[in-house]
Amino acid sequence: MVRQLDRQLGFLVSVNALIILAALVLVGTSFTGLFNLQSMGAQVPELGLLALGVALAMISGNGGIDLSGIALANLSGVIAVLLTPYVATADAAPLAYTLTFAAIALLTGLAGGAVNGCLIGFAGLTPIIATLGTQLLFTGLAVGLTGGSAQPLGFILPMDDFGNMPYLGVPLPFALFIGLAAILALVLRFTGFGKRLFLMGSNPTAAFFAGIPVKRMLFVTYMLSGVLASVAGFVIAARTSSVKWDYGTSYVLIAILTVVMAGVRPSGGYGRILCVVLSAIALQMLSSLFNFMNISNFFRDCAWGLLLILFLATSRIDLQPYLRARN
Repeated sequence: MVRQLDRQLGFLVSVNALIILAALVLVGTSFTGLFNLQSMGAQVPELGLLALGVALAMISGNGGIDLSGIALANLSGVIAVLLTPYVATADAAPLAYTLTFAAIALLTGLAGGAVNGCLIGFAGLTPIIATLGTQLLFTGLAVGLTGGSAQPLGFILPMDDFGNMPYLGVPLPFALFIGLAAILALVLRFTGFGKRLFLMGSNPTAAFFAGIPVKRMLFVTYMLSGVLASVAGFVIAARTSSVKWDYGTSYVLIAILTVVMAGVRPSGGYGRILCVVLSAIALQMLSSLFNFMNISNFFRDCAWGLLLILFLATSRIDLQPYLRARN
């Protein structure tokens, strides 16, 4: 398994290097300019955080997946923008407004993740059906609360600085994403929760006889996925200075592609957070390259779909017996 993980890591490093090389050949050094690197770094967390939530769900096994991520992210922003003015005003106390906005968004994500966790962990619903249902629920709530219109935030200095002003050349959303990914990687590798999660995904029978509280584990896993989605919702609001119910409609597909490309097994029990981070960076660079080349969004969505099918197909092919026979 370690050898296969190292192989996946080497593959993703090579993919990132090839994309940079192709960009230098096709569009020149402007692709690796500081402004473009900072722009890409600020955009990676939106997808990367959603992908981390999907990765957790997949690792847990039982056909785990979370299709409700972007819908919950948008709902978190919508509820935060509607409730925060009752606590603090942006004009009189911009820092208090920003902190309150973030807290309400996180609580919304926690509640939405708990709904998914209850449906999947305790009610025993199939994850893909449960999260498809809550995706529609969260979207419907966001539309109902806003009438389907965007909710502008205006200029709020602390929030705008977080979303759009790099610190020491590093975009703060990217630093937050890397920090959360590092914490999650440590939790999965060195804590009992991580070990139980991988065992649940790789061998449900062994997990049952080991006395692992599977229902509670699934509840916590999907609740964590919801919290990660709400962090993405805060990042989106800070970057765009607005919230909208249909922001990032293609993010569900791209988040799943990111996770599958990272080598996380859809069947569960296998994955590496570092690979998810590298996969998210590679797809963001590829998207930026498409922008430089003026490639249409329709072609881009088609490319994401084809890549997802390709990686899902190849993940089920084991070439080792063939290679051993050749040797």
